Amino acid sequence: MQDWAKTFYKSKAWLKCRNAYIRKRVGIDGGICEECHDNVGYIVHHRLALTKENISDPEIALNEANLEYVCKTCHDEFDGHGVGRRPHKLPPIVLFDDSGMPIALTREREREEITTLTSP
Repeated sequence: MQDWAKTFYKSKAWLKCRNAYIRKRVGIDGGICEECHDNVGYIVHHRLALTKENISDPEIALNEANLEYVCKTCHDEFDGHGVGRRPHKLPPIVLFDDSGMPIALTREREREEITTLTSP
């Protein structure tokens, strides 16, 4: 979350709007993700992203027509939202051993082996 948005996301107006939207979606379909229709919703997402310029506009920030209830997986696919998202399905550059210690994959052969193991 951007620093400029923190006040908005803690505001009574947003929390009331968010909670009402979640209740509405639960009443409609049990709260299923509006994108994939497979997982349970996790977060209320703004279809038109909030910016410094529009965050104070209730027609954008608090309008149900600009909201959707989505699961974490779908939310992380939206531009700017994917924490740790791997673009272009690149192979990992690090793995972790059984004790949780990182194993660097610096040699090309090791990377190719891991890519083969992790490819669908």
